[in-house]
Amino acid sequence: MPSKVSCFYVLTVVCWASALWYLSVSRPTSSYAGQISVPVRKAAKPKNATFGNIRTRPLNPHAFDFVINEPGKCESAAPFLVILISTTHKEFDARQAIRETWGDESAFGDVGVVTLFLLGRNTDAVLNQMVEQESQIFHDIVVEDFVDSYHNLTLKTLMGMRWVATFCSKAKYVMKTDSDIFVNMDNLVYKLLKPATKPRRRYFTGYVINGGPIRDVRSKWYMPRDLYPESKYPPFCSGTGYVFSADVAELIYKTSLHTRLLHLEDVYVGLCLRKLGIHPFQNSGFNHWKMAYSLCRYRRVITVHQISPEEMHRVWNDMSSKKHLRC
Repeated sequence: MPSKVSCFYVLTVVCWASALWYLSVSRPTSSYAGQISVPVRKAAKPKNATFGNIRTRPLNPHAFDFVINEPGKCESAAPFLVILISTTHKEFDARQAIRETWGDESAFGDVGVVTLFLLGRNTDAVLNQMVEQESQIFHDIVVEDFVDSYHNLTLKTLMGMRWVATFCSKAKYVMKTDSDIFVNMDNLVYKLLKPATKPRRRYFTGYVINGGPIRDVRSKWYMPRDLYPESKYPPFCSGTGYVFSADVAELIYKTSLHTRLLHLEDVYVGLCLRKLGIHPFQNSGFNHWKMAYSLCRYRRVITVHQISPEEMHRVWNDMSSKKHLRC
């Protein structure tokens, strides 16, 4: 007899396929950018959702409620690593591929790993309801009530920082990444973070970028001069994947409350790090580009960008079944 989870999973996939077909043929894309009200589960405000020692009247108050939350993920034991994955509502296949491959929380035995998918609220009630159903099955989704959009990616990351600081402050490390990233967990956990060693503090690493604002209004990364007048950004890590010690989550969140919001998430985190006096370390294992698959090449890296759900399974299965082969 099929398990309850299996039945739920099959039902969810069918619902996703039907709803996405319906949306694609009958609903125009909405450009609405305001706040919305949709019937999704409302989580109670956590008692410890605010932090002390913060100046009054913050410049950038993160005044959003959790509408889907998993506050008990770290109650039984403090994990070694929390993985925060930025995703969108329609990326169910990507989330499922991650759950079944490198994001599997049970894959590392004694090394505790917590995987969470981060979303805002969609302007379409059907998609919100589908994510709610997915959350009830897998219990690995966190949502706040800001509109989920490209220009709100910074809010999504700050939500993750807030969640770690509030519900999982005793974790050792945190990784923030995206749903089209393949993560070589062996390299990340055992070669970079090393569970047997003393955890670092005020630590931040990834693919460090030293650049400046793009003033071309046609660019995806356009930065208006009145929003950021400086000619150079502080060093920042590509938002496709970076890792930091868990104490940095609360530091960044607190700093963000008094730092003018920018829509470029990775640049904004870099601004907060500069205020904190934390310098990100360069690590060439974090790739923020697409890389053709090769067993030996993928064994040397930590992240690879632009990986489809199908590729995720293929790469994971190949690397898992050929661990005995030498390069």
